[in-house]
Amino acid sequence: MQKLMTASADYAELDSYFAASGAKCVLLVCGSSFEKLPLHPYFDTLEQRCGIRAVRFSDFQPNPEFRSAVKGLSVFRAHGCDMLAAVGGGSAMDVAKCIKLCLTSSNPEHALHVPFVPNTVPFLAVPTTAGSGSEATRFAVVYENGVKQSAADDSILPDAVLFDPDTLKTLPLYQKKSTMLDAVCHAVESFWSVHSDAESMKYAAAALRLVIANEEGYLFGTDEGCRNMLKAAHFAGKAINVTKTTAGHAMCYKLTTHYGISHGHAAALCVKALLPYMYAHPELCIDGRGAAHLEQVYAEIAEAMGCASAAQLPVFFASFADSLLPGIDAMVSAADLQMLTDSVNTERLQNHPVRLTADTIRQLYAQILGKEQLL
Repeated sequence: MQKLMTASADYAELDSYFAASGAKCVLLVCGSSFEKLPLHPYFDTLEQRCGIRAVRFSDFQPNPEFRSAVKGLSVFRAHGCDMLAAVGGGSAMDVAKCIKLCLTSSNPEHALHVPFVPNTVPFLAVPTTAGSGSEATRFAVVYENGVKQSAADDSILPDAVLFDPDTLKTLPLYQKKSTMLDAVCHAVESFWSVHSDAESMKYAAAALRLVIANEEGYLFGTDEGCRNMLKAAHFAGKAINVTKTTAGHAMCYKLTTHYGISHGHAAALCVKALLPYMYAHPELCIDGRGAAHLEQVYAEIAEAMGCASAAQLPVFFASFADSLLPGIDAMVSAADLQMLTDSVNTERLQNHPVRLTADTIRQLYAQILGKEQLL
C-alpha cells in the first residue's frame, strides 16, 4: 500500500521517510522548473541533514523518449544510487518509472519489449501538477523513435507520495487549467470504461466532486484549493489504474504533438466531442452490462459534476471545458484528418463503451478542429 504524506512547512515527514528507507543515494528525477519549487533547498541540504546524497537527473523533455530513461539508469548506476524520487508532472514520473523498469534488465535499451523483472528499490513521487495522477498508477507512457509506448507493472507504482500544495501555486495559468482538465478526463473516461467497477467509480466520482468544488480556489492558488486538487488528480489516477483510459486519450496524443497543445487540453477537446456522439448512439454500446448501465454512468458523471441530468451532460461538459480553454485554431487539410485517424491506438478503443469506426473517428476529429467541410 502506498504511503501518502502531506507536506508540512519544514518537510519533517520527508526526513522521517528518508531515514526509514535506509537509502544512501537517491536519484532525483525532476524537470527544469525544479529550482523554483520549495523542495529545491530541501533536496540541496538532504545530505547535510540526513546523510543521503541526492543526484539530479533532468535530461528529458515533455512526452519523453524512452532513451532518456536509459540515460537516467546510467546515472543511477554510476553514482551507486539505491533509491528513486520523481518530482514533477507526468513526464518526470514516467521517466522515473521507466528507470525502475530498467533496473533489473540486462539489456535496458529493449526493456520495454521483454518481461519485466520487479525490484524493491524505494520510489518516492512528488506530483507538482494536479492532473496526470501518475503517482497513483502502474503505467508509464514514453516514446520510442517517435512512437508512443506503454509499460505497466504493479512494481513501478511509487511506494510513497508527498502532496505539497505549494508546488501548484506558481504554475502558469494554462498549465493549471490543462492539468485540471486531464484529471477530469481521467475520471470521466474511467467512469464509462468497460472495465469500471464499484471501486473505480467511487474514485472517479470523488475526483469530479473535488474538481468542481475546488476549481476557483485552485486557480486562485489557495492552500485548500491546491491541496484538494492534488487529491482530485490522485483519485482520478487511482480510477484509471483500475480501468485504463479510453477513446478520449487514444485520440488526444496526436493532437498534442501535431498542434502543440497540452495533453490535458487535447484530452478535453476529445471528450467534449465524444460525449454527444456517445449519448446519441446507445445502440452502439459494446459494454457487456448494456446501454442501461451506460445511461446510469452518464447520470452518475452528471451528478458528480453538478449537472442536472444525463441528457444535459454533453452540453454541460462542453461549457465547462470551453470556459477554461479554447479549441484549436489551425490550418487543417483532409490529409491531416486522415493522419489523425490513422494515429489512434485501437487497443485503447477496446476499453471504450461505444463502438467507434475509423469513419466516426475522422468525423470527430473534423468536429474537434472545426473542419466538418473537409468530410
